[in-house]
Amino acid sequence: MPSRVSHIAPATGDPDVQSSALRSDAESNRLRILQTARALFVSRGIDVPMATIARHAGVGVATLYRRFPTREALITAVFCDEFAACSAIVDDALADEDAWRGFRRTIESVCASQAHDREFNEAFLSSFPDAAGFERERLRIEDGFAEVVRRAKAAGRLRQDFDVSDLTLVFLANRGVIGDAATAPAASRRLVAHLLRSFEAGRAEPARPLPPPAAPGLGRLHPAREG
Repeated sequence: MPSRVSHIAPATGDPDVQSSALRSDAESNRLRILQTARALFVSRGIDVPMATIARHAGVGVATLYRRFPTREALITAVFCDEFAACSAIVDDALADEDAWRGFRRTIESVCASQAHDREFNEAFLSSFPDAAGFERERLRIEDGFAEVVRRAKAAGRLRQDFDVSDLTLVFLANRGVIGDAATAPAASRRLVAHLLRSFEAGRAEPARPLPPPAAPGLGRLHPAREG
């Protein structure tokens, strides 16, 4: 038995107590890995090597991969709260009887979240084709975004030439103005206000037609995915 296990096992040798201690140690490792990964994602980006995460967390690489078999699994676990919050934003928008207000609040909320958590934005816009759970959750959110857009257009409040792929442009543009943490929230709010004004249909001054989207009909929110 490894010395680390025998060190934490009680002297009584009671199997139930030992099992409890092992579970506690495993959970401690898991939490330390998640906390370390988040800190490194913030400081170095989501491409930081798994071996680096293991070293900074004080665990072996084998332990890290036992808990999180792939980078995608680790990223999903690190950002599970953000995924839940993003899902809630979409659900709230779809539940709003005012389709334009739902669309507007979706853009405002997601962009505000970007300004405070840029690493989640990087994770969300990345493509992980082998991570079924990650992709399934993101696709559900993306399908919700598409329905928010459809409802706002059907209500006559969102210009008809707005394409769901334009949401990618919105989030990429927003990412471009949030480099300075001190000014990010204000810059993001102002950019979003300008964009929403240009998206709204039925304004007194007729809107000029938009150029065609880069990929017409594209239903996904990250550039790497093909329609």
